[in-house]
Amino acid sequence: MKHRLFLFDLDDTLLDFRASEQRSFMRAMAQLGVTHQLGDLFQQYQATNLALWRSFEQGLVSKDFLKVERFRKTFADNRIDLDPHRASDLYVESLADTVVLVDGAAQLCETLAAIGEVGIITNGAHHIQHRRIDSSGLKPHLSFVATSEACGYAKPDRRFFEFTSKMARSFARHETVIVGDRLDADILGANRFGIESCWFNPGRLINDSQAVPSCEVDSLHDIVASLRGLAA
Repeated sequence: MKHRLFLFDLDDTLLDFRASEQRSFMRAMAQLGVTHQLGDLFQQYQATNLALWRSFEQGLVSKDFLKVERFRKTFADNRIDLDPHRASDLYVESLADTVVLVDGAAQLCETLAAIGEVGIITNGAHHIQHRRIDSSGLKPHLSFVATSEACGYAKPDRRFFEFTSKMARSFARHETVIVGDRLDADILGANRFGIESCWFNPGRLINDSQAVPSCEVDSLHDIVASLRGLAA
């Protein structure tokens, strides 16, 4: 294998964020005394959250605004009289306790760490992502964690990847690959920075974007073989 630096997105690539998100949301609502129509409420929250994350990645809103606004809007749309700041705090604190690994994540990180260096690249909140990694059991296999909060720029901004490359023990573009589930953040970021990428696509979605992955897999168990298949 030619690669020596493996940069992994965290949520929905190594960690099952959707499972963790739902558990954390339900726990926060229970603590706030909300018990009715939680399924519908969670779906509305997800849609609002996704739209705000897209705005954050475009530099249109701050992360502090996002974390509270997703609850404020969800509550407002459903005429729920609760403090969105309190809801945000409860939800974020719960994330570290609701970590779910994607199948094959631990084995993959262990394998690649024996070959080279494994780093995490994430747009998530710095201290929360570190706590989640601690809870996941992946930390012994990781060399560093690059967050948009520490960098000041988010994926797919080229400056985020420049920041990331300086955290690695050794960096060479031809020996680096990004693995992630997001075409618009991970794969497009790799394209802009001039490094190879592997699109983790468990849902087997159609790529109708401008992002061009070097390879594509629907299971983490297939990544090592796919990377070995890329031309040297």
